Amino acid sequence: MIIDIHAHCFPDELAPKAISLLSERAGIPAFLDGTVRQLKQSMAAAGIDISVLQPIATKPSQTPGVNRWAVSMQDNNILSFGTIHPEYSDWKDELKWLRENGVKGIKFHPDYQDFFVDRPEMYPIYEAIFNAGMMILFHAGVDLGYSEPYRCTPDRLRKVLDDFPGGTVIAAHMGGYKFWDEVERYLLGSDIYFDTAYCLGEMDDETLIRLIRCHGADRVLFASDSPWMDQSDNVAKCKALGLSETELDAVLGGNARRLLGI
Repeated sequence: MIIDIHAHCFPDELAPKAISLLSERAGIPAFLDGTVRQLKQSMAAAGIDISVLQPIATKPSQTPGVNRWAVSMQDNNILSFGTIHPEYSDWKDELKWLRENGVKGIKFHPDYQDFFVDRPEMYPIYEAIFNAGMMILFHAGVDLGYSEPYRCTPDRLRKVLDDFPGGTVIAAHMGGYKFWDEVERYLLGSDIYFDTAYCLGEMDDETLIRLIRCHGADRVLFASDSPWMDQSDNVAKCKALGLSETELDAVLGGNARRLLGI
């Protein structure tokens, strides 16, 4: 089984505008039109069994609507994390609703949502998520649509890990996109998962393999960041890294199955 832990889609009526805006902001093309329908076509071509949507509420008021759409998209091939905007006042009730509807985790994008990952005001939200038995996926490192200061860097993320031992955290983009030296210094070997979103083909293979093996292939999750990467190309690049069969099985799906309870 191949699981893509990090993909993005939008409601059909919003997808064209969202893809155009995000593509222009980041200066990168999209490989898909942003709809769930086309994501499923991409998955079929790539041999991906499950993709996990990672929605982001960029305004507090968007939180419930984004979550209800994301949950409504779930089926045998599509799962979704939830989103909580840090300034959404009813986040406790929203988290309870997400948990009751089987959502396994929450996605935060500190740059899009304008908060530093180690800000103390975020800690009650993190604590509630972990106490609910859910996990957190953070965008980590550089976001191509933003400039410094980046709000989720490996040193800041390490502080969160130290303050919440035992909490399940996934750091997207191999722990911090374009912060590879800091990832090695602060995160490598710690109790955190990395995903490969927007890294396969962007990082040199030697660095990527070293990070996977030094961190532990049992704590790395295949991710494409679709529609910003082509899923078929990412699967092929992952298989071509030269990982052992055991390592490859873990990265492509085994680790995600364990985390998601599949």
